[in-house]
Amino acid sequence: MIRFAVSVIALLCPLALAAAQTPPSTSPPSKPAVKKAATKPKAPAVKPAEPANAGPCRLGVISVIGEHYSVQKFGVTIFEAEADEVPIDWGLDDLVFARVRAATNNDPSVRRIAYPKGAFEPFYHAKAIFIPDPKESLPVIVKSFTANTNCDRYLVATTFKSKLPNSNMTLNGIGTYNQGLGKIIRHSHIFANVAITLIDGRSYEEIKRPFVNFGANFAASMRLTEDPLNKLDNSLFPDPPAAASASAALRERTRALITDRLDRGLPGYLKED
Repeated sequence: MIRFAVSVIALLCPLALAAAQTPPSTSPPSKPAVKKAATKPKAPAVKPAEPANAGPCRLGVISVIGEHYSVQKFGVTIFEAEADEVPIDWGLDDLVFARVRAATNNDPSVRRIAYPKGAFEPFYHAKAIFIPDPKESLPVIVKSFTANTNCDRYLVATTFKSKLPNSNMTLNGIGTYNQGLGKIIRHSHIFANVAITLIDGRSYEEIKRPFVNFGANFAASMRLTEDPLNKLDNSLFPDPPAAASASAALRERTRALITDRLDRGLPGYLKED
């Protein structure tokens, strides 16, 4: 009996020691640790870009030629004339600035000047008939929005109306026209009536250039053959007129004509006195 009791105690002692060494767990199993994503180092502060218009302004360029395109038809008499103005977005004002920059060897003191929407409405739709209204003149209009630009001079590109040679028909601004008899004997052309005006940035008086590029313009007028830049194939004439704005061929032909006119005329306006 004593041997049996000793054997039982010998068996129970290891179990008691194990229970004493390992206390029962009452808390829920812990979640595995989640590794925090490594934070990316902060990018160094970017230095603000220098303003494009820093420094002196020798010449401010203002272009107001690129919003509408004239589509005109002429018959034998003035009563057969048709004219439409088509809104376009062909970058013609961008083209003017680009040609001025090219003519000045990308001079950084030549800047493009923004203007409020509708600022030139008084110029293009003047109400004064017999006595000019100063408020409708280019110098007054330019002065109204350039008080803080401080440019030595302003070069303003605008469009104008001209007479179709050997007729009483009027060509309005930049566009294309088709002329002829009936529907068979007809011919088409493009035209670009672009005027350049120089304005003093201090007095806001117009700087006259009466004989600017006289030689180049005279040589062009004495051509024995028609200028290929003006001639347009009848198939490219927009019909209906609204189709003009989507015509890539008409756009590129018109831009080429304007580029030619600007490159021929700008040097005389940009020369120093």
